[in-house]
Amino acid sequence: MSSNVKIHKIGVIVNGVTGRMGTNQHLMRSLVEIIRQGGVRVSDTERILPEPILVGRNAAKLEELSQRSGVPKWTTNLNEALADAKNQIYFDSQGTLQRADAVLQAIAAGKHVYCEKPTATDTATALKLYHAARAAGVKHGVVQDKLWLPGLLKLKMLRDTGFFGQILSVRGEFGYWVFEGDALTPQRPSWNYRKEEGGGMIYDMFCHWRYVLDNLFGEVQAVSCLGATHIKKRWDENGKPYDCTADDAAYATFELAGGIIAQFNSSWAVRVRRDDLLTLQVDGTRGSALAGLRRCWLQPYGATPRPVWNPDVDQPIDFSGGWQEVPAQQTFDNAFKVQWELFLRHVVKGDAFPWGLLEGAKGVQLAEKGLESWRERAWVTLPGLKP
Repeated sequence: MSSNVKIHKIGVIVNGVTGRMGTNQHLMRSLVEIIRQGGVRVSDTERILPEPILVGRNAAKLEELSQRSGVPKWTTNLNEALADAKNQIYFDSQGTLQRADAVLQAIAAGKHVYCEKPTATDTATALKLYHAARAAGVKHGVVQDKLWLPGLLKLKMLRDTGFFGQILSVRGEFGYWVFEGDALTPQRPSWNYRKEEGGGMIYDMFCHWRYVLDNLFGEVQAVSCLGATHIKKRWDENGKPYDCTADDAAYATFELAGGIIAQFNSSWAVRVRRDDLLTLQVDGTRGSALAGLRRCWLQPYGATPRPVWNPDVDQPIDFSGGWQEVPAQQTFDNAFKVQWELFLRHVVKGDAFPWGLLEGAKGVQLAEKGLESWRERAWVTLPGLKP
């Protein structure tokens, strides 16, 4: 790198880094990759270089992760990391129950905050984080990674170019079979299935569905939700059986601004027979599209088949064959890394970053209202959350 390039070095406290998301998506695939590429490019003569410090409770895990990632600094003492003026950003990927207190501590220490979702376990606490950050004058952000998935970016492009005409409905299918842990190792940690530890499909995924729907299709205005705990017993990381106390599936309908209806099935007890672990189908007056995590297919009005109902003969139409794949017209980077780069630019250069703690509170609100709908067996309206 040329000696004429100005480097903005910025310390980043990464708390909860030894967890699955903290290690894989935020450290190895985001911050480490940003460091390896020489920082975030602002211009030919200016870059932003994050300098992480790894924070967690287990010193042995932190030391191993430090060696694997090449990040030299780590500590089990959060107060020590917060006291260092070089550390300007606090990032939190701890368990949900630990998040709010740590974020408030970081805000009180004058740090800019960026955190995973859900930001809290109730809307009031999530709003408290937003108001605290605003009062302290620190910058803040919430991870909303799915907005930068290639499949969803292709959907956004179709929307922006008017492909759909008037959007009528959105249908989301999410999930896969998570093994119980007795015969095969489960793909998710046991706390996900314990309500008392902050687990549950509704709290985990409705935060995602809120920002996806709000940003791509229309603000969520009401919800009707039915949750379920399909698998009653699982085995934890030590092979011990436990009773599942959290919902592992949710079946929801959302009413969006503009009269759009969205339906989402979310389950960790479903076997996949679709194009991806998450698929979104958008139907409009002029065309439809189906997106997975990375790929997207479309069917315009002029290529829509004209089926006739006749259960007495084999279906003559190959419905899957009538869709055209949307080409990759740009290079797509890791979605978490893209948002990290945007947040670093926001902190250092003041670039716009609309995905703050208020948006995080909206995700918590949808989860909370989804649980209320399930409990009351009724449609629930979402009141607006104002700055």
